[in-house]
Amino acid sequence: MADLFRTREHVADFDAYVAKYTERSAATRSRLRAQLDIAYGLGKDERLDLFFPSDLAALAPVHLFIHGGYWRMFGKTDFSFVADTVTQAGAIAAIMDYSLMPSVRMETIVQQVKLAFDWLASNATSFGGDGTRLSISGHSAGGHLGALLLAETDRPQPVSSLLLSGIYELEPLRHSFLQPEIGLTEEEAARFSPLRRPIQPTGSVRILVGEHETEPFHTQAQQLAQITKTQLTSVSGGNHMSVALDLGDPGTETGKALLATCS
Repeated sequence: MADLFRTREHVADFDAYVAKYTERSAATRSRLRAQLDIAYGLGKDERLDLFFPSDLAALAPVHLFIHGGYWRMFGKTDFSFVADTVTQAGAIAAIMDYSLMPSVRMETIVQQVKLAFDWLASNATSFGGDGTRLSISGHSAGGHLGALLLAETDRPQPVSSLLLSGIYELEPLRHSFLQPEIGLTEEEAARFSPLRRPIQPTGSVRILVGEHETEPFHTQAQQLAQITKTQLTSVSGGNHMSVALDLGDPGTETGKALLATCS
């Protein structure tokens, strides 16, 4: 029986997409004005890259992108291409790194996302940004981490959020291919599943999932949309890898959603 969470089994050209991420990201870094490897914390993995629009004049909106990879692979340099769309919207793009499982536990990663968000809000003016206009997006595990930010009702939240192909209930992953790799505990699944948290977003939320993704991604996205009272968008023709690549193309359905989120 196919594992519905093993992306490689459901996207035939998985490796080709990974190669495109790398190629497109290198092109973005060569083209856009950037400040790379900025520390948002004291840990060796607590770094982010900033990319700037060409016509930055006044304080600009800031957008934080949180990458996926089931919390155990990829990094910020794989997703620099997201900045193409963000900067076209006139916003400053922040692409973050975080530590990877199993070398750290989920709690560390969740705290690192909060730390990066708070650092951007506090330091935005130092690089031409407006910390009061801070939005986020995340893909896959990054969508999960972004949703947890929306569950923090006692602290500032993003002014707008795009959650793409996220995982919002972790328990099924304990019975998937991923379990031998990250050893997700029952306590972690309970504590860090957004669908078990009282999510009350103060800003706008967009929830997207690819048309051709497997059933758990659609079901969990529908459940989160109900909780947040948000309309769910199914991206026509999209799979789990293509919808992430489309974030870098403002002419695609996913790219247009990102434009609207960070404008």
